[in-house]
Amino acid sequence: MDQLIAQLGLALAIGLLVGLERGWRERGAPDRSRTAGLRTFGLVGLLGGIFAALSEALGSGVLIAGFLGFATIFAWFSAREAEHDQNFSVTGVVAGLIVFALGALAVLGDTRAAAAGGAALAAVLASREVLHDLLRRLTWIELRSAMILAVMTAIVLPLLPDRAIDPWGGLNPFEIWFFTVVIAAISFGGYVAVRVLGQTRGLLVGTLAGAVVSSTAVTVALARMAKAEGNALPLAGAAGLAALVSILRVLVIVAIIAPQVLGWIVVPALAAAMVLAASGAVLLVRNGVHPTREKGGERNPFELASLLLFAASFAVVSTASAALASRFGEGGLLMTSAVSGAFDVDVAVLSALRLVEQTAAINTVGGAVLVALAANAIGRLSLSILAGPVRFSLPLAIITLAAAAAAGVACWLGMAV
Repeated sequence: MDQLIAQLGLALAIGLLVGLERGWRERGAPDRSRTAGLRTFGLVGLLGGIFAALSEALGSGVLIAGFLGFATIFAWFSAREAEHDQNFSVTGVVAGLIVFALGALAVLGDTRAAAAGGAALAAVLASREVLHDLLRRLTWIELRSAMILAVMTAIVLPLLPDRAIDPWGGLNPFEIWFFTVVIAAISFGGYVAVRVLGQTRGLLVGTLAGAVVSSTAVTVALARMAKAEGNALPLAGAAGLAALVSILRVLVIVAIIAPQVLGWIVVPALAAAMVLAASGAVLLVRNGVHPTREKGGERNPFELASLLLFAASFAVVSTASAALASRFGEGGLLMTSAVSGAFDVDVAVLSALRLVEQTAAINTVGGAVLVALAANAIGRLSLSILAGPVRFSLPLAIITLAAAAAAGVACWLGMAV
């Protein structure tokens, strides 16, 4: 009996919580002009709990009949209200039906799930303005990106076999696609963060936002901009900050995928990151921030073609890494990381990390990640030399060498200790 009283109390509380939001939203309406408010929603939740309790003694038909009867009466009153107010929203009706169902769940099912459902329902109802404003600001590219991410995660990923299909154990379709989803989620998270904070055209924010997607693309864009700028030092500083974001992104990936490798790379990676941060900030602050004329790296992170290209590259590099590692050992893995890292550091890093669960030692994988970072820095610098003037590439080369020296010193100190 005590348990039933507590369950009915929860059913009532769920209704009161939702009714609080509904009543507050319509608090300016005259009395008896609305179908349901604070008290009514509370009673609806309690009613669902009572019918659920009766169904335990009299059979499930009682709960079904109670739900259908309540739905009919509630919908009829809501229809009269909608006709009077010329209102076509069905949110109140749906909320009432959910409250009844959650009240029943509180008695027959998991009380924690019922409480969580009530809280979630109230939060969604209270977020109407926020959600509507989000829809007004949302572009089709952003919506399509979110849909692609949902399909990648909820539909494609479960269908892929979670086993190696090559002789070397490197080509696992599930793992390859899972890592592709992780990279896409990190990029989309950074993109959303910038959109929430507002559209900023400054060089600093534009560079950091673009580097979340591709630091190499940002560096090339800045190099092209430097051709038309008399003072390229701020642009070189921005390129240094883009490299900083690339290192931090790799650290996040390692922490998520293989945290046991983090201890082998975090000190040299952070040493290089601090040099890049300090150098980039000094060049920007002392030379001023110029507005961007080209949106370096500001693009949709979920273009399907680029995602499929990433997955294909990852599959090839993963297979090659496993084959070389099995034949040549540590040297083969480092060689693969150096070659692939020059083109795409994420592919190289993920290909190395997935070998942790196989035969590769943690320190070997950590070395491969650092080699990939170094190769990617060399690749970015080479492209900047080809795309931009010397007054841009020379300061960037000095920053890059200083960061590499700091990472080398950190590695030497770590081995000495």
